[in-house]
Amino acid sequence: MSKKLLRLTAAAAVLLAATAAALSPAASASTTAAPQSVPRVSVHFDLAKGQTPENIALAPNGDAYLTFAAGRQIARVSRDGTTRILATLPEPDDGGIHTPVLGFPLTVGIVRAHDGTLYFLYATGTPDLTGVWRLRPGGKPQRIAALPANGLPNGLALDARTRMLYITDSVLGTISRVPTTGGAPTIWSEAPELASTGFLGVNGLKIHNGAVWATNLDRGTILRIPIRPDGRAGRVGTEATGLQGIDDFDFTGRGEQLLATLNGTSEVALVKPDGGHSIVLTQADGLQNPTSVAVRGDTVYVTSAAYLTAEDPNLIRLRLGG
Repeated sequence: MSKKLLRLTAAAAVLLAATAAALSPAASASTTAAPQSVPRVSVHFDLAKGQTPENIALAPNGDAYLTFAAGRQIARVSRDGTTRILATLPEPDDGGIHTPVLGFPLTVGIVRAHDGTLYFLYATGTPDLTGVWRLRPGGKPQRIAALPANGLPNGLALDARTRMLYITDSVLGTISRVPTTGGAPTIWSEAPELASTGFLGVNGLKIHNGAVWATNLDRGTILRIPIRPDGRAGRVGTEATGLQGIDDFDFTGRGEQLLATLNGTSEVALVKPDGGHSIVLTQADGLQNPTSVAVRGDTVYVTSAAYLTAEDPNLIRLRLGG
């Protein structure tokens, strides 16, 4: 295993310890029969090459676009499982040792626009590379917005109506936004609910029904922030608690029901609109520290980065039940 992956594993071990310490009976998660079909590991990735899938965006034809965090890469996985590397980002001169928390550069959140353009985040701990990047079909990656080098940009969401990109910073505890045309990002919210309690705070991000939804890994919460008519952030509401180690999530298409990945415990939770949740996928289903989930129609995609298990990073597909 490379030194970079060893550092990643060490950092992930801190996450596991923090997650285990935070879990308590108050979380009241119950394991129930999953409302999905039998999950299937459709693609296995190569850990030695840094193929640790961190985030996912879907195309209408079912292709999946992934960020390989440790490999500094953007990849496309076709429906037949073929994986193609679309871009490898430049490594910082210092090797990324100043990247907050982790100490190595990593590609993180990714979204896909209707025209096929990919937007994604790159964190390096250096001011020349950290930021929002764009990759047009057939083109080369370019940075369109700089982000603070002392932060850790993580989650990314696209508001297709306003063509604004929203960005979480898990170290600085902020949500920023910037137009898809690029420029200087502005802080949209720095509410205390976004802050970490020692490791990583606000993390996953989605735009849903006129609001920004986000997770807080340390606090185990799902948050909802209305987008006011003037574009400013409304009051933060806590929609669910007791989800320690929560990473990414996506809505199932059934109102405000969603699926969320719990990284440290290798689980996926089904979260109900009332905030209650049940565990519907576990390591027995092939999960290896799941990092992101995406839903298109009745098909669910779950990526696992194997940050802690150091075994079999993969992509799982399954279908939602009735």
